[in-house]
Amino acid sequence: MRKPEEELAALREAELLRELRPVEPAQPPLLVVAGRPLLNFSSNDYLGLSQHEELKQAALEATERFGTSSTASRLISGSLRLHHDLEERLADLKGTEAALTFSTGYAAAVGTLTALLEKDDVVILDKLCHASLIDGARQSAATLRVYPHNHLDKLERLLLSAREKGGAHTRVLVVTESIFSMEGDRAPLREIVELTERHGALLLVDEAHAIGLLGASGQGLVQELGLQNRITFQMGTLGKAVGSAGGYLASTRCWIDLLLNGARSFIYSTAPPPAQAAASLCGLEIIASRAGADLRAKLWNNLAHFKPTATSAIVPLVVGENEASLAAAQALFEAGFLAPAIRFPTVPRGTARLRITISAAHEISHVRELLRQLRTQGL
Repeated sequence: MRKPEEELAALREAELLRELRPVEPAQPPLLVVAGRPLLNFSSNDYLGLSQHEELKQAALEATERFGTSSTASRLISGSLRLHHDLEERLADLKGTEAALTFSTGYAAAVGTLTALLEKDDVVILDKLCHASLIDGARQSAATLRVYPHNHLDKLERLLLSAREKGGAHTRVLVVTESIFSMEGDRAPLREIVELTERHGALLLVDEAHAIGLLGASGQGLVQELGLQNRITFQMGTLGKAVGSAGGYLASTRCWIDLLLNGARSFIYSTAPPPAQAAASLCGLEIIASRAGADLRAKLWNNLAHFKPTATSAIVPLVVGENEASLAAAQALFEAGFLAPAIRFPTVPRGTARLRITISAAHEISHVRELLRQLRTQGL
């Protein structure tokens, strides 16, 4: 029998061992680690809403009114009015008939894909889709097909093959992110929509890293491109730019009702705490407001100073080998910046990197300080 000590030693030898690092919260973009204040360039809190006074007040008021727990699953007795208000607002913002929220983004991805897909169905994923989407596809009974990142010709060939081999009841689902979490680039979404429509497939778009940043009211790349009525499923998270926690899926009423009855991560989980739902709703309102537009403008101005060609808040600096990426992250840490190394299996072998994220909480002076340090390191 394998011993855990042996596996841990192998991870350590390969520079792949992970350890948790306690952090103390501070006003974004600062974090305190081991008593040291650091400029945080690793957070997904793209608009700085996690410490926003209105979100904190909404969470406090919800706790005072509803307590600290929803106490049961949504289908038992845990479906609070707050959860319904949040879902109704999400559907309104996404331009859909309905929405369903989950305790986490991971639960949303796994629950949705396993509920939608059965034996003889086909799910087609971009190679760089998030681990939660890959896990959901693998746990489903469907045939899994993967196309090279943003490779439209291969995607079309897979769609043709799925339709040729499938029967009248075969469900074909294409899955992509709108902004890819480790590359920071955008999917060719308009072209993907046209392909799925041409071949009679469903389309799921994960907007985890786009909500709050793109679109007239901050609803993501789907909104920015005017495609809201052509996407079957709009998925996302409430734990990044929205400043709270949880995941969501927006679609037609029939699809949402199917998930409500089939998504095991929804059915068999205690409902998210009332404070989480209240903070999420507040975050969405800010994102859709003039204040949200101002935060987006500041974020994109910061990005223009860091990398004028950036198409998202995520700017990867690929170093290559694990040891070199760890050394680069440590040098930044010693200089007062937090940007941990990202290694396999999160990214392919040989592409270890620093995943720099820029936020509206940063000032131009912070961005310039980071640029100077990166140049000092030759990055």
